[in-house]
This record gives sequence, C-alpha cells and structure tokens, in this order.
Amino acid sequence: MKKTIITALWTLLLVSCLTVPAFAQELLLGGQVVGVQISMKGVLVAGLSQVETAEGSCSPAKDAGVQQGDVILKAGGQTVSKAADVIAAVEQAGGAPVELELERGEKTMRLSVQPARSAEGQWLLGMWLRDGVTGIGTVTFQDPESGVYGALGHSVCDSDSGILLPLEQGSICDAQIIGINPGAAGSPGELNGCADLGKTLGSIELNTDCGIFGESYGALGSRKIESGAMATGPATMISTLSGRVTGEYQVEINRIYRDGGGEHALISVTDPELLEKTGGIVQGMSGSPLIQNGKLVGAVTHVFVRL
Repeated sequence: MKKTIITALWTLLLVSCLTVPAFAQELLLGGQVVGVQISMKGVLVAGLSQVETAEGSCSPAKDAGVQQGDVILKAGGQTVSKAADVIAAVEQAGGAPVELELERGEKTMRLSVQPARSAEGQWLLGMWLRDGVTGIGTVTFQDPESGVYGALGHSVCDSDSGILLPLEQGSICDAQIIGINPGAAGSPGELNGCADLGKTLGSIELNTDCGIFGESYGALGSRKIESGAMATGPATMISTLSGRVTGEYQVEINRIYRDGGGEHALISVTDPELLEKTGGIVQGMSGSPLIQNGKLVGAVTHVFVRL
C-alpha cells in the first residue's frame, strides 16, 4: 500500500505541480469536504518561551539546546504521545532535571533540561507543544482501482510555527459545511465545517508538501476524469459550500510560475455566485480540484489575503 500511495503522490505532483505536459490517468474527481485528524509521532516543539520566575525571566529548554521543530519522543524516560505526557513528566520530576529524548531531522539526541519555577509555583520548561491537529479540507482525487486518494494540496502544519507535522497516524472522516465566513480585506475567510469523527472514510498515510494521501474505505466520488496539463485561461473549480453538496464554479488561470519545485498557478475567481457567497477562495477550499478542457489539471492550495 505504501508503494501505491507513493504512486498517488507522483500523480498529484503531475496534476498539481504540472511537471509533465500531459498525464492522462483516469481518476475519480473530488471536491467534497472531509474532516482531517492527524496524530503525531511524539510531541512537536512548536516554539520556545520565557518562564517568568521570582528572579526574572529565563528559557530552560532553549538554554539546554532544545530547538523549535524538535520532536520529543521521551520525557523522563517515558515514551510520550501527547503534550500532557510531557507536562506530567515535568511535574513528577519535582524540580529535578528532566531528560528529553528528541528527534531533530534524522538525528536522535538526549538533552537534560532544568525546569524553572514560575511566579505561580509551577515547574516549567519554556516550550509550546503540539501533539496533533483536527480540521477540514477538500478531496482532490481518488484512484478508482486502489482507493488511494489525495487531498488538501498542501501539507498539514503547525498553525503557529508553520512546521510540517510528523505523521504517526491519521484519518479522514465524514464532514459537512454549516456556514461561511466570507473573505475580506485583511481576512482570508473560511468555511465552517462540522466533522463526524465516528464516521471514518479512510486513513492518512502521508503528509507532504503536495497534500495528504491515504487509502479510502469506499468511493469518494463518482465522476471519472482524466488528468492533464494546465494553461492560462478559463477553468472551473469544484468545491463544497453547503452541506455535502459539491458545486462547479468559474475561475481564471492568470499565470503559471515555474521554479525548482515544479509549476504553480495564480488563479482568480470570476464566478458571481462564488464571489457573492465567499468573496473568493477561503480557508477550507484547499484541495479543491481545478478542471480545464474537461481534465483535472490542478488543485487549490493557498489563498492570498487582500490588504
């Protein structure tokens, strides 16, 4: 299955990054919203902070050599899977140094951190921790033969630091849109969704710069479509604005950029209905498929905020 999912990643690279002039693989078209749940391998150090003590401020974790982006695997000799495990290890130490086993890139290391006692009497290491994420996103495609799907069009990252979350396990689940906060000057807007965590639709096996990938437990679409290359000009976008019903909306592909990471496009919304309801592209539409000349040519990944 890993090999099959890697093939799906290559498919999305072809569809989203446009690295080949044409790639006519038949896929099931996405556009439906799903809930996204990701549990991390260990606990991510999302940031370092100061601890205010009676003697002044200090940053124990930073002083010990901990860096933003490190993943804590063990604290006080115990394997950790959530932020509460790290907090418990510090409390159990009662002010004694806490040994952390960290993963930094491909390296594993151990650091001893001396907690600091805050003005409120709590022992702290001075770290912001992240142990998982939940949210909503849009399915881009599904391979009808293997059940492998691609969604989001971008990685799932820590919302504060922007660091890609190291995936331990994850799932997609049934979801629906219950409201819209339209985009406006200085605000990206968003789709407000409600996810049914008890109705799992598939696994998440990869979290990559091009999206999330996994195996679905059933069909995520019914419309078959070939993939192809993108060009400037009119196109349509498939997305969900209400409930579970997908719609097709007019957009314009304004420009195609080529760089070392592939090819990317700047699009603008021209559909009157979509502009009225959302103001343009909003958060939650990430992964929405782009169709041009009857072929799947890309996926929405980010929104530009007007100032």
